[in-house]
Amino acid sequence: MPTRIILDTDPGADDALAIMLMLASPENTLEAITTVHGNVTLDKTTRNALALLEFLNATHIPVAKGCTVPLLKPPHPALGEVVHGSSGMGRTNLPEPKTQPIKTHAVDYLIERFLAEPKELTLFAIGPLTNVALAIRQEPKFAECVKELVIMGGAIRSGGNMSPLAEFNISEDPHAAHVVFNSGIPITLIPLDVTYKCLFTAADVERLDKVNTPISKFIRDVTADYMEFYLKYEGFNGCALHDPLTVAAIVAPELLQIESHYINVDISGGVSTGKTYADFMKVTKKPANIKAALDVKGREFVDLFVERMERFSKQ
Repeated sequence: MPTRIILDTDPGADDALAIMLMLASPENTLEAITTVHGNVTLDKTTRNALALLEFLNATHIPVAKGCTVPLLKPPHPALGEVVHGSSGMGRTNLPEPKTQPIKTHAVDYLIERFLAEPKELTLFAIGPLTNVALAIRQEPKFAECVKELVIMGGAIRSGGNMSPLAEFNISEDPHAAHVVFNSGIPITLIPLDVTYKCLFTAADVERLDKVNTPISKFIRDVTADYMEFYLKYEGFNGCALHDPLTVAAIVAPELLQIESHYINVDISGGVSTGKTYADFMKVTKKPANIKAALDVKGREFVDLFVERMERFSKQ
């Protein structure tokens, strides 16, 4: 049976690629999307989700609009635009969506869906964890109803991309991440340690360009600003497939090296705030609470992504 997924996301170029990979993968079924602040403002992330689903002829998937700001810290509403373009979708020019988000708030929608079908649905979270944390706080039974939570976030052994220590999704709402990490939900974490090993290159774009369909052109345009940022600021001739790599937890787990550790988030308020840390030496004596991917067969995953996008583009 395909894994049934509800996706919490802040589209975002790589979020869009993750959505496309989910739709291209028979191993899972994407049943709903909830949007959150993050890469761009909530209005833009919601608009992007709706517009993308229309472009992909997937308007049967409901979109619920969620939280506009982090739990406690001030947001950085324009920061993601440097990476993802002013709209959050690079150089694409999707029409304004005709569909609207459902009236139910994303937090309430998550609670309703997971309580209605305990342990049947898998939650993917590839943006700040505000919606998920509020669902946990608002409904005590929510955590026990989630079959699994797959998160793109954190930097365990690697450095951060938001600060020297912290990754963007966790850093954008560290207090929410702290709630989620300590909730008891079975969590698989996909941190920067592995996503930076999955580089989508100019050669991969050229390969998809040869398909010459609206979807292949969209992939080129949505990653254009993303790639330019990586080349200018991080020296990569390509872009990391951060959010799409979460899908490997379902479609190609053999590509990931998973370890179970006690992992938490620093919310002390100092320079290390937002840092995800793992107790490798078991000095805290606390039991493992998270499965984290600490290595990946990166090129194999990128090849899988490109192959599936080639097929998806031709549908």
